[in-house]
Amino acid sequence: MANGNELVLSPGVRLLPGYFDRTSQEDLLAEIRAAVAEAPLFVPRMPRTGKPMSVRMTNCGPLGWVTDKERGYRYQPLHPETGKPWPAIPPRLLDLWKEVAPDAPPPEACLVNFYAPDARMSLHQDRDEHEFSAPVLSVSLGDACLFRIGGLARNDPTKSFRLHSGDVFVLGGEGRLLFHGVDRIYPGTSDLLKNGGRVNLTLRRVSPAP
Repeated sequence: MANGNELVLSPGVRLLPGYFDRTSQEDLLAEIRAAVAEAPLFVPRMPRTGKPMSVRMTNCGPLGWVTDKERGYRYQPLHPETGKPWPAIPPRLLDLWKEVAPDAPPPEACLVNFYAPDARMSLHQDRDEHEFSAPVLSVSLGDACLFRIGGLARNDPTKSFRLHSGDVFVLGGEGRLLFHGVDRIYPGTSDLLKNGGRVNLTLRRVSPAP
């Protein structure tokens, strides 16, 4: 699957363009659709305000990331609407983790975000976990997006670049807590999803390593 063109963008920040070829993307998408059938997409809401986010989401793995007005950002073992455990993380994503982060403890959560053409994700840090030594791995499927990454403070300078279907992005080491976000989706840049849009899969370790 890997094409060997890994790019180191800054310490701990890596881009693996085209890591998943078309066939692997289709297979992975089929696995994610099966997971969504078991754990339906829902609309997360911001803490305190209850404002709905522009993405729809679900999770795979022992833990899932959720947010709502009442309890805010957190990880929990059950789907907030069905009350059932999240489905397992697809094996090919576990294989990806082993290849990209061989020394890290295994991931416990795979956040599945679906971006419609008008969806965005504001600058944020992935810091709801209790383990920061393990990296965050992000897989893009479907339409390309404009991805923006900054520094350790929200007002640090940022740089932007496109992520395409099949790309893998890694935040680890010194880059684990960098602010990042998605400024826009480029509709029609991929025909992987029948009705367009982008699926982003984010693998994280939540609990401290044994």
